[in-house]
Amino acid sequence: MTLPTFDDVIAAEARIAPHIHRTPVLTCATLDDRAGANLFFKCENFQKVGAFKARGACNAVFGLDEATARRGVATHSSGNHGAALAYAAGRRGIPAAIVMPETASAAKKAAVSGYGGRIVECAAGMAAREAALAEVVKETGAELVHPYADARVIAGQATASKELIEDVAGLDAIIAPVGGGGLLSGCCLTLSALAPSVALYGAEPEAADDAQRSLKAGRLITDDAPNTIADGLRASLKPLTWHFIQAGVTDILTVSEDEIISAMRLVWTRMTIIIESSSAVPVAAILKNRDVFAGRRVGVVLTGGNVDLDDLPWRDH
Repeated sequence: MTLPTFDDVIAAEARIAPHIHRTPVLTCATLDDRAGANLFFKCENFQKVGAFKARGACNAVFGLDEATARRGVATHSSGNHGAALAYAAGRRGIPAAIVMPETASAAKKAAVSGYGGRIVECAAGMAAREAALAEVVKETGAELVHPYADARVIAGQATASKELIEDVAGLDAIIAPVGGGGLLSGCCLTLSALAPSVALYGAEPEAADDAQRSLKAGRLITDDAPNTIADGLRASLKPLTWHFIQAGVTDILTVSEDEIISAMRLVWTRMTIIIESSSAVPVAAILKNRDVFAGRRVGVVLTGGNVDLDDLPWRDH
């Protein structure tokens, strides 16, 4: 297991700078009032490909030597990492094969195709995704760039929290959603190096709560195919991300499907920005746990804004 270091984060920051945005940090008085806290939203919904995943994908792709790069890259993804890898591969001029579950949203499949990725569909569930990806790698010789259990990806994702720490002084806490744990692992790297006194929280759906159960049990617990509206958080931790999370995360908070939808709609209407359901999970967790965050300065990572506008979650609520 190769562990990324903060030196890798510094290298990643320089490597990806020509290919990503340094995203803004926004505030909202209404949400501050609802939370009883000062919230600072790191808006990765404004990132290239509409999600923070561009950071890790670009670091992985542009760190490849020429011989490896020529074979192309491959991954599995519910959407955002696949689009990010296709984007990065396109900028380098190499092929990208993306294994996607048949249940992935049409909008995210369209994004992957739009960036030039070749989609290989598979059944829902992590076992099916990993089996299909193994076949693609065997057939093509492509470099596997795992969505989160990859030191290069984690180092790239860590640049988001590094920017947040640099742009907002005096944070007491940071909260980010957790699916496979690549972003949260990157936050652990950043905070241990730059701001060890800042508490780090993860947020996940009650319907996909393997990270919370793992943290409580003190051992890695995985789910194969959890069903949640937060499609970007259906993945389970791997040993690499568990290594960081068990050591660096203060707590993991869970929220219901209705709480996710309500928080997503609140951000849309009060901040007038588009976030996807996975991004709403930490917002919902803050609103649900006022006693945890009251009176604190809290950084909130809004991970992405890729939404199927023909299938908005509050239509049936």
